[in-house]
Amino acid sequence: MRHALSWAASAMFITTPNPRVGCVLVRDGQLLGAGCTQPAGQAHAEVQAMADARQRGHAVRGATAYVTLEPCSHFGRTPPCADALVAAGIARVVVAVRDPNPLVAGQGMQRLRAAGIDVTEDVLAGPARELNIGFFSRMQRHRPWLRMKAAASLDGKTALHDGRSQWITSPQARDDGHWWRARACAVITGIGTVREDDPQMNVRAVETPRQPRRIVIDSRLEIDLNAKILQGGGTWIVAAQADADKAARLRDAGNEVLLLPNAAGKVDLPALMLELGQRGINELHAEAGFKLNGSLIREQCADELLLYLAPSVIGDAQGLFDLAAPPSLEQVHRLSWHEVSHVGPDLRVLARFQY
Repeated sequence: MRHALSWAASAMFITTPNPRVGCVLVRDGQLLGAGCTQPAGQAHAEVQAMADARQRGHAVRGATAYVTLEPCSHFGRTPPCADALVAAGIARVVVAVRDPNPLVAGQGMQRLRAAGIDVTEDVLAGPARELNIGFFSRMQRHRPWLRMKAAASLDGKTALHDGRSQWITSPQARDDGHWWRARACAVITGIGTVREDDPQMNVRAVETPRQPRRIVIDSRLEIDLNAKILQGGGTWIVAAQADADKAARLRDAGNEVLLLPNAAGKVDLPALMLELGQRGINELHAEAGFKLNGSLIREQCADELLLYLAPSVIGDAQGLFDLAAPPSLEQVHRLSWHEVSHVGPDLRVLARFQY
């Protein structure tokens, strides 16, 4: 199963909106074939593994399949993988974790058992779920998993008061941040960051076969039509106030404008999360300023903080989040540690919000 998980991880950047799945076929201690889910509309991991076995000259009848996610039982862009395993004569299937998709949700394993296949569940379920934390979020909560990335000094400062922030952290940390961008379905930022930094918000430091969707929160539709984040089209601009002429010019350039106002005349962030879930966004990567960061926390949209801490102290400067002080320590925004590791000279902290 660990080998199957490594195959699933190799599909990190290609499967969206589908989950990352790996499959390994074994008989009598011999590896027959292995594979991972291909881009949407192409073969799933089980079919890939069987094709790999055939190319190696191995028959798969009587083999054991180790699969990191329950084989699908429904017709989507491809036929059901559970049926393919049955037709191939697989004798045993070991599954890491049950598919949260309500179209599957145990039905794949029922189909396998009904065909006389021995099925074992919950083998390394935790790591398998982590690989697809965004897919689980979208299936179970109807919204993406939002990972908020920030870089700061040890005293929690992200930029000088004039906005200068290049560079607080090391090149290694910045490259690592691009890896997290690449695994996301979409990258989101705010109009303040676009105005101040004019970022591209694409993946450049690591190789990836596809770029994540770019999203800008821009309540009053103030974005410059020449902003780098609009280059190439395909950017989603989320506004709260209509500007028909500006919206038409943005659409003519290949972008999309979404109107999602809340009662305060700002973008309705929780409604946006549900909209993105409907659009197949599994993992959402936020790289924004302290104002949007604070709003995402206040609206309970942020799930995880990806924080790079540099071994430096800046002093009086911009902080991480625009949040009012709570009336008591019992009402602070709490997180739980998930992972802490070194990246070059910096620390990478993954912490999860506890709402």
